[in-house]
Amino acid sequence: MANSLLTPTVILQEAGMLFHQKARFIGRCRRDYDDRFAKSGAKVGSTIALRDRNQFTVTTGATLAVQDVTESSQNLTVGTQKHVGMNFTSADLTLTIDKFSERYIEPAVAALVANVESDAIISMRKQVANFIDDTLNPFSYLDVAKAKQKLDEYLTPSEDRTLLLCPTHATKYLDATKGLFLPNSLGAQYGSGIVKDITGFDVGVTTHLTAHQSGTAVATTGYSVDNSGTTSGSTITLKTGSTTFLKGDVITIATLNAVHPETKVDLGYLQPFVVTADSGASATSLQIRPAIVYTGAKKNVSTSSLGADRAVVKLGNAAAASGTNTESLAFHKDAFIFATADLEDMSQYGGWGGRKVMDGVSMRIWRQGDIVNDTAPVRLDIFYGFLARYPQMAVRICANG
Repeated sequence: MANSLLTPTVILQEAGMLFHQKARFIGRCRRDYDDRFAKSGAKVGSTIALRDRNQFTVTTGATLAVQDVTESSQNLTVGTQKHVGMNFTSADLTLTIDKFSERYIEPAVAALVANVESDAIISMRKQVANFIDDTLNPFSYLDVAKAKQKLDEYLTPSEDRTLLLCPTHATKYLDATKGLFLPNSLGAQYGSGIVKDITGFDVGVTTHLTAHQSGTAVATTGYSVDNSGTTSGSTITLKTGSTTFLKGDVITIATLNAVHPETKVDLGYLQPFVVTADSGASATSLQIRPAIVYTGAKKNVSTSSLGADRAVVKLGNAAAASGTNTESLAFHKDAFIFATADLEDMSQYGGWGGRKVMDGVSMRIWRQGDIVNDTAPVRLDIFYGFLARYPQMAVRICANG
């Protein structure tokens, strides 16, 4: 009996399972918005506005103090399409799915996942301001505990927390925790590479957390705030200097301490801010996140105003200009959103191909003959977007390897 041909649906199902297994970061992000794009027929640049959680102030006494609620939102945009191109023959489609996967699907999906994961994790990490600065010391288990403390202080839910380690930090972590695990608790790591930590994190390792390259400004930057310019919101004006900041650099500003998200009590340490755009050749202003808010329900700093000449300090490996930060990332599921949208299914026009959603990831396969060159190229596509929605629920851990 002749072998039956492998169908696009079977191939996509295998590709989807492999994608899920290999996606360490994407699989730990919030994934609830794919259907919203599917219903709207997403195209490149399609956007969904997501409302942020409202915040309120509490008044003491019997007299009612009504407060206006200013709602804010963020846009989740699907705008990136990546694909892997390959060639296989009709004879190859008579292989078993295991053999076909070994030769074609697994290496293709591995490359696709690597590129998508790297894009998402590096881009969204640069929106995270919370920062454990231990650059003068090797990574230790204390750094993990400090990350947990930071998430606790920002009222991050205790479940669905992940610690993704870069390889150099993972070595130190494994040595520090080698006596903390029970044999009957290790089963999950063999299937997913994720193991539960005693601090409540699901712990994994990724090679996509590459070192962050900083600007030419050093720790003592030489910059200070210029109060004749903007000193609130998401832009701060600086007195002129000669060095630069790059997107993802983390700074503090003298006297601006962090506050408890609800009670607004001073937490006793400086509020970190992440630079959200490269400063240019000589910084005169910085785009930052979170925006500085002095009063009201969204107040996030301890003072009521910012005076002149407040020193700006850069965190991380800034002893020399253009330093690199070796970083790992602790985060809650709600910190980041990853969404995929459906691409056009060419099989509806009579072509060989299909589209399938597996574990929340929509992928398409499409094959078309090239009569000129006598080939039949195939492409495996994914169409996606991501958003650092609540980056205060994430922490970057910077330490030596």
